[in-house]
Amino acid sequence: MSSSENFAARLAFRSSTADQPPLGQQLATLRHLKRFFAQVWRTSPQLTVASIALRLLSAIQPLLLLYVGKLIIDEVVLQAGQPTPGPAFSDWIASGRLTLVGELLLLEFALVVTGDLLSRAVSLVDGILSELHSNTVSMELMRHAAGLDLRHFESSEYQDRLERARRQAAGRNALLAQIFGQGQSIVTIVTLAAGLFFYAPWLILLLFVSLIPAVLSEVKFNTRSYLLNRMRSPERRELEYLRYIGASAETAKEIKLFGLGSFLVGRFRRLADAIMRDNRRLATQRAIWGGVFAALSSIAYYGAYAYIVWRTIGGQFTLGDLAFLSGSFLRLNALFSQLLIGVTQIAGQSLYLDDLFSFFDIRPTIALSPNPKPFPLPIREGIVFENVGFRYPDTERWAVRGLSFEMKAGEAVALVGENGAGKTTIVKLLTRLYDPDEGRIQIDGVDLRDFDIEDLRTHIGVIFQDFIRYSFTAAENIGVGRIEAGPDRPRIEASAEQSLAAPVIEKLPLAYDQPLGKLFANGRDLSGGEWQKVAIARAYMRDAELIILDEPTAALDAKAEAEVFERFKRLARGKTAVLISHRFSTVRMADRILVLSGGAIIEAGSHEELIARRGVYAELFELQAAGYR
Repeated sequence: MSSSENFAARLAFRSSTADQPPLGQQLATLRHLKRFFAQVWRTSPQLTVASIALRLLSAIQPLLLLYVGKLIIDEVVLQAGQPTPGPAFSDWIASGRLTLVGELLLLEFALVVTGDLLSRAVSLVDGILSELHSNTVSMELMRHAAGLDLRHFESSEYQDRLERARRQAAGRNALLAQIFGQGQSIVTIVTLAAGLFFYAPWLILLLFVSLIPAVLSEVKFNTRSYLLNRMRSPERRELEYLRYIGASAETAKEIKLFGLGSFLVGRFRRLADAIMRDNRRLATQRAIWGGVFAALSSIAYYGAYAYIVWRTIGGQFTLGDLAFLSGSFLRLNALFSQLLIGVTQIAGQSLYLDDLFSFFDIRPTIALSPNPKPFPLPIREGIVFENVGFRYPDTERWAVRGLSFEMKAGEAVALVGENGAGKTTIVKLLTRLYDPDEGRIQIDGVDLRDFDIEDLRTHIGVIFQDFIRYSFTAAENIGVGRIEAGPDRPRIEASAEQSLAAPVIEKLPLAYDQPLGKLFANGRDLSGGEWQKVAIARAYMRDAELIILDEPTAALDAKAEAEVFERFKRLARGKTAVLISHRFSTVRMADRILVLSGGAIIEAGSHEELIARRGVYAELFELQAAGYR
């Protein structure tokens, strides 16, 4: 059995067993509508009130229109049954017998025009409100995501939750109009039902009963649709990934050189076809059952219509009553169906809202100190790792354990070791992207947990090897290093000079105002080494007390690397610095070198001391040096 067939079998089983949420549980998700409406209200109270008011006016327009139509028909029948005042139209005008008909026609015309204007006004207000709401939710989503821990973004489960929340942030706008439309339908139903109740109350009950099967069907298919979308989240994320690498400037060279185009298209097609088959199967079943239940509703309507016609032939109803009742019943039939099925659709949409609000309910696991202490300016004593142990979430292996060492204030320390030795983990712990599972880290005798986390990170400048290449201007790419400083052009240019990025930027057509990257129009891309100089300028821009460079010169040639580190020495003078690099020509400039293996320190000392010791560091140094001979 293929993977897609396996998936379809699992879906069918889940849809028909306990994994399918019962109706009560689905209706329980309607609690999210309160939070949803609160979001809408925060977006714009004025537009929300305007939309509700316009819909209330629109809701009573159908009853007024039907009733005026009834009066017109009855008046026409009355006048047609009396002797004519004369053969000419002027005779009718002079007799005054057309006055009431004329007034009713003008009233009906006014109601039609007003209804059209109200409908357009509702569409305008809802359109603006929906767009504003989408923007508000997207901003709240970004703000909330920025406040979560790094562990959330390094987990595939949370990535799926984020992807679902991101889709709902942009995809729930229709729900806004749907909820307000349901409110409008309820008001219209109440007004029409009041009129119909006066003539034949049992017809309303007939309508309601005839629609129950359709409602239950919608409940079932809404749930199955939600389960299908939820279970396919990983595959949809993979589709987005394939779309990106298959048509991206960053991946184009390798895709062409390795001839990966057909492979990626084939992989995309297999995933997309599997998802499409499941969706098509569900849509087909929904269409068939929907047609059956729509036919039942039509039978109920025409049975009621025949009853009204019979009562009219018998003289109990006038022709105006016939027009009013048949129009009311037809409108009620549609509105009842729209309302009852709409409620199940909103309940189904609430399942998707659960994806959005459950993401908003995720809370950071890194606890904030209730009485935070200020970061020391400058660092006077240094940084101490005291028996630190840490495991990444959902893993049993210790990334570091029993780690104890000290960095004196103003000291430059290099971390050396093979991949996976724990170097970057130390940086993540030092910047409180994670908290240790064991032990503690102190700066000037204060536990990192006791500092304000924003203040801590403000005074640490970090440049990772996998830095972001922002599709912003050159000035903004450097300015993000200390975004709170604002557009400080002199500081930006000074930082570019120190990192050797200034010559790169000054040769661009728009210099510091030049958009970088190929994502947007007029953007200019840089080489890997040029991008790295721009990224290093962010560290100078930050002017932090603690500077951390994690493989910062991997894309630079030997000459450029020597120049960068010569300048880095001057930047780090009087500051505490951590340097991670695989190049021993780089790390030898550090005051002290820590050699890590398996998350523990196995050697420590200056370059000269470690060479003299003829241990692991000396062996690695000789191996690398031999490559240059």
